[in-house]
Amino acid sequence: MDLYEYQGKQYFARFGIPVSPGGVADTVDEAVERAEQAGYPVVVKAQVKVGGRGKAGGIKLANDADEVRRHAGAILGMDIRGHIVHRLWVEHASDIAKEYYASFTLDRTAKKHLGMLSAEGGVEIEEVAANNPEAIARLHIDPLRGLDEDTARRWVADARLDEEAQAPAAALLVSLYRCFVEGDCDLAEINPLVLTPDGRVHTLDAKVTLDDNAKFRHPEWEEYAATETDDPREKMAKERGLNYIGLSGDVGIIANGAGLAMSTLDVVTQVGGKAANFLDIGGGANADVMSAALEVINADPSVRAIFVNIFGGITRVDEVAKGVIEALGRVELRSPIVLRLDGTNAEEGRALLAPRLSDRLLAAPTMLEAARQVVALAAAGADASEERS
Repeated sequence: MDLYEYQGKQYFARFGIPVSPGGVADTVDEAVERAEQAGYPVVVKAQVKVGGRGKAGGIKLANDADEVRRHAGAILGMDIRGHIVHRLWVEHASDIAKEYYASFTLDRTAKKHLGMLSAEGGVEIEEVAANNPEAIARLHIDPLRGLDEDTARRWVADARLDEEAQAPAAALLVSLYRCFVEGDCDLAEINPLVLTPDGRVHTLDAKVTLDDNAKFRHPEWEEYAATETDDPREKMAKERGLNYIGLSGDVGIIANGAGLAMSTLDVVTQVGGKAANFLDIGGGANADVMSAALEVINADPSVRAIFVNIFGGITRVDEVAKGVIEALGRVELRSPIVLRLDGTNAEEGRALLAPRLSDRLLAAPTMLEAARQVVALAAAGADASEERS
């Protein structure tokens, strides 16, 4: 479960992690009230579970009530990469001397917790990793031993944080790790973690993902359920038990396995397309699951073409093919489908589908070829839509 920024900051505050004073607002008048409480100047921030808020105009500095009214009025109702802004976080603006990055997650391969710390904050960590990987200090932590302050001090020194930031940052990281573990997080990220001119270190943004498997330990999480998502596609997928994340492209993606789904998104991007979603149907690609997946993608008006990418391991491809055939009889699709089927009983599966192939249901032998076909179909669909309008 992903939290909104304001929820993440409230979660951090429970563990003594310093955050800026602020409040939640659903209306312009509430935004002004929260600004008065926080003290000017303030930052008015759109609350959506997607990046790029600042570039989209969803984060604005305000020095008085008139500016708060103007910015809040403009941001509420704004569409940021397919997410409509219904709520704001208004907080006291911080003076910033330096920006850092800090996070904890799980390294499944190493079977340890992984901390990442960088003196280069305020940008996506993927960008830092690509352009300057040595700027990220990684720390593997044995869950049985945890993180103590001496280790945290060595870590911040390795990350080359400014000297005046090192002691308070080490203390904050111990608290962040406690939040990560005791708070049952899959991810606890601060970007940026800021050093103020007077030597304080505190959280300027918060990204928190909670482990759904730990819900039974946290009845207080129920308050998050009502605000978990305002994306109707994600709500629809959740009701059907699907692992779905809505994106802003026009190529619908269905794959079995999170790794394959991510690779499918990458290949679509590689050939010039843009995915409309991440959808992992797991090991069960029967008719019910395929129908549910196609129904969710079919409900997205931005989808121009659908890429079904299945690799049969434990799941047999001929059973997947039967599921696809039956699902197509249940769901009336607006968009063409490109299928890539490989793995166990792939030949049998392809033979079942062969009589049903058409200009609306195509098959490709490789993932790359399928990606090229589906991106071309999506582009053609977009051109046809422009001509009609």
